[in-house]
Amino acid sequence: MKKILLPTDFSEQAEYALRVAASLAKQNDATIYLLHMLELPSHLLSGDTNLNVPEQLLFMKIANERFEKTIEQDFMKGVKVDITVETHKAFDGITQAIRQHEIDLVIMGSSGASGLKEMFIGSNTEKVVRTADAPVLVIKNNIENFTVSNFVFASDFSKDQKLVFEQAIDFANSFHAKLHLLFVNTPSRFITTADAEKKMNDFIADFDDLTNYELHIYNDNKVETGILNFSRAIDADLIGMSTHGRQGLAHFFNGSISEDLVNHALRPVITFKI
Repeated sequence: MKKILLPTDFSEQAEYALRVAASLAKQNDATIYLLHMLELPSHLLSGDTNLNVPEQLLFMKIANERFEKTIEQDFMKGVKVDITVETHKAFDGITQAIRQHEIDLVIMGSSGASGLKEMFIGSNTEKVVRTADAPVLVIKNNIENFTVSNFVFASDFSKDQKLVFEQAIDFANSFHAKLHLLFVNTPSRFITTADAEKKMNDFIADFDDLTNYELHIYNDNKVETGILNFSRAIDADLIGMSTHGRQGLAHFFNGSISEDLVNHALRPVITFKI
């Protein structure tokens, strides 16, 4: 985690994400790449540069002033920062920055009372989670000191998860966290406990660096509610999973999630693209 990308719109949620980014940057001697995408009025994007330049410069000046206030905060002291202001569409600018700077981790803030379903469906955060080559950590509330002691990694433990799982192990080890490997058994995809245990043990057999972990089989009506219920039960600090496009997200998060369960999805979520 030497290069951390943080897209910001200077919102409260973006600051929550920045506090986590600053904490991780200090722990890993990393650089934070702060990215702001200017939301310019449509007439400024018309291509008439003679008319648009003064107004564009004004918007750029305002953005840079906000960045100055942002990096002057106490929690940013001692953090290496690279600032970029762009006029691309937000999603395009983020994906371009990931490739350009060879980003190791993207951290994004997200809001919405309806929780993970809202967060992952139809937003820039959802698009980045679904397509980013780097892991994406999503923060929804204020965390004074970001640390991970209990990390839930939910999976079906199929072979295509192995490269992703190596990343999850590295992330857990960086915090000396216990990795809780979670298989959610549902009525529609039910397998016996013995079969689930064998599947999980076969999956982890090749990972010599996996030492601090527990295996869990959790029964619930849906995969997503099982993840949230189990994470609440052990008071997890972080939920992790893989994604490989809309199908992967749909597998975990589509469908109705009751308000009570969604409240517990306010804990951080990290995704790794297959």
